[in-house]
Amino acid sequence: MDIVDAWMQHPTERMLAQDWFDSLRPWIGTEELSTALPLESTIAAMDAGGVTTGLISAWYAAEGPLVSNDEVADFVAQYPDRLVGVASVDLRQPVTAVRELRRAVRERGLRALRIVPWVWGLPPNDRRYYPLYAECVELGIPFCTQVGHTGPLRTSETGRPIPYLDDVALEFPDLTIVAGHIGYPWTAEMIALATKYPNVHIDTSAYTVRRYPPELVRYLRTNGRRKVLFGTNYPMITAEKALSDLETLALDTETTELFLNGNARRVFGLS
Repeated sequence: MDIVDAWMQHPTERMLAQDWFDSLRPWIGTEELSTALPLESTIAAMDAGGVTTGLISAWYAAEGPLVSNDEVADFVAQYPDRLVGVASVDLRQPVTAVRELRRAVRERGLRALRIVPWVWGLPPNDRRYYPLYAECVELGIPFCTQVGHTGPLRTSETGRPIPYLDDVALEFPDLTIVAGHIGYPWTAEMIALATKYPNVHIDTSAYTVRRYPPELVRYLRTNGRRKVLFGTNYPMITAEKALSDLETLALDTETTELFLNGNARRVFGLS
């Protein structure tokens, strides 16, 4: 079956050198992950997990571009039939950030914007995001973000769906939002937002199937069947590992197809 991974990154050595990776290495068993991976290893991991299309994102932080938009575009250029690029920007410089997002989409072909709130210590209803939301609407691209607690040793407060993401969805009804990492321990809040707002979606990145909260599984099986996207957070988790217990979700054929690829293709405008 065709599988789209909605949340991946192909990390550079600059990204892997960040101190916030230290708390993740023993937790996810990647103590050896300290040098840049060859792009072929990312494609091989996709193949092993049956992933045909992966959305790989840039990462910007106070330290600078840990994975730049141009690097992501160059990765995509090497495997245009397998990879889709997602932009990021420096949140502290709104005018420059809007210009960079516009350039990344119009000139380099990236297909969405991702900003991870804990990287900046700013929740998504902070005023510095708002020009970017307006630009996402104008460009016709989704805004991707992280919800829930943080694995890195940073505050989890910025990942609360309510009130932060609730405010954004209310004030930008035309903005398509994909909230990654499920939202645990506030999964019920995230489900409430996805139910309340037509353009709000959830992706399952950073979790294996066996770790999905029961309320998310119920939502996926019922009225959330068109609102939940599969994601891994590769290289922290591979698709092969994330989906190893897929049958335990007891999804029907149509829901499985929507979860693994149909919803992502619709939300991100993939052919």
